[in-house]
Amino acid sequence: MATFTCSAAHLGVLLGSAANATAAADYICNGFDAVSNKLVDATYAIDNTYLLFSAYLVFSMQLGFAMLCAGSVRAKNTMNIMLTNVLDAATGGLFYYLFGFAFAYGSPSNGFIGKHFFGLVKFPCPSFDYGFFLYQWAFAIAAAGITSGSIAERTQFVSYLIYSSFLTGLVYPIVSHWFWSADGWASPVRSENLLFGSGVIDFAGSGVVHMVGGIAGLWGALIEGPRVGRFDSNGKPVALRGHSGTLVVLGTFLLWFGWYGFNPGSFLNILKVYGTSGSGSYYGQWSAIGRTAVTTTLAGSSAALTTLFGKRALTGHWNVIDVCNGLLGGFAAITGGCSVVDPWAAIICGFVAAWVLVGCNKLAEIFKYDDPLEAAQLHGGCGAWGIVFTALFAKEAYVNEIYPGRPGRPYGLLMGGGGRLLAAHIVQILVVLGW
Repeated sequence: MATFTCSAAHLGVLLGSAANATAAADYICNGFDAVSNKLVDATYAIDNTYLLFSAYLVFSMQLGFAMLCAGSVRAKNTMNIMLTNVLDAATGGLFYYLFGFAFAYGSPSNGFIGKHFFGLVKFPCPSFDYGFFLYQWAFAIAAAGITSGSIAERTQFVSYLIYSSFLTGLVYPIVSHWFWSADGWASPVRSENLLFGSGVIDFAGSGVVHMVGGIAGLWGALIEGPRVGRFDSNGKPVALRGHSGTLVVLGTFLLWFGWYGFNPGSFLNILKVYGTSGSGSYYGQWSAIGRTAVTTTLAGSSAALTTLFGKRALTGHWNVIDVCNGLLGGFAAITGGCSVVDPWAAIICGFVAAWVLVGCNKLAEIFKYDDPLEAAQLHGGCGAWGIVFTALFAKEAYVNEIYPGRPGRPYGLLMGGGGRLLAAHIVQILVVLGW
């Protein structure tokens, strides 16, 4: 936010040659300086309040994950899966504090990994405050929550604890450094040497959070193998239904609510005017935040309805569990491009995400892959589609607002922006899959 400056020397000339002109100029300028400082302080307070509120919303998604997991497993495994969700948050808090935040945002650093702020030493600083740490911790444990669903009902507790700690303390932080830190090799906010002249636009984490969590869960479930009884002697799938559709629906709505902190909150601040005037404009970051909330809503809604009627056509009946998973798949897909696409494009995103999920679930059956919550298919598959979607539909005006200061930055292929952004995003998918 620009500050108002007042010069007593210049103002004194305007006040004339009266004996008290200098004193009057000093008094007026001191008053203006005090008001200007208050406005700057208010800006920091408003932005940090917004960020903290967003962090609380993202953290509430842990309750959503817990309810979703509890409803999707059999009753005998409920307490175990609930315990893993609680420990995701608790162990994630300690490991992200000790190592994770430093690996992710410890600047200045190299393009691969951060190297400052271990244990939040020399914190806060001009770049980061505690609210930012809390927000990023909530993201880290969200990635771990995705993984817990994939390997539910067949994981030893101690093994999962090690798995979750490794994910939140090392794997997720390094990947987030690559794509979100100002030093990351594929970050869109690097000062120079942008990947394909663009960097990767993964605004709230279709790849960084959802694909990382989904792929981690995929490998875990492949290593452990399917649950006993999931496939019969002929290799045909046998439905092992979760014990409570009510908890699944409750968890879905809690996740929907939390996503309004996940996506719009990723702006990190709200009191920012767009345009050249610098003041007096009705259009600013608050408008982009509102648009992001709308695109998030429309993508999820489109995916839910597509899943509802698509599964009806395929199976001949309605299924609320399928609809909930389709809804969440739409959210996972729009997360990467939520801030840089128009609302109409978000509807396309959700429509395709629903069919991506259906296709991934069909492949899972063919290859005898068992995921009680469809987490790898939902977050991994739909997250990958979200990365491609952003590269196709990112709008030039929105890209330049969110990532200013670099004229000619690539944008969506189907919006006339060429293929450089798509190339960067294909690199992201390959890297996350390989990692």
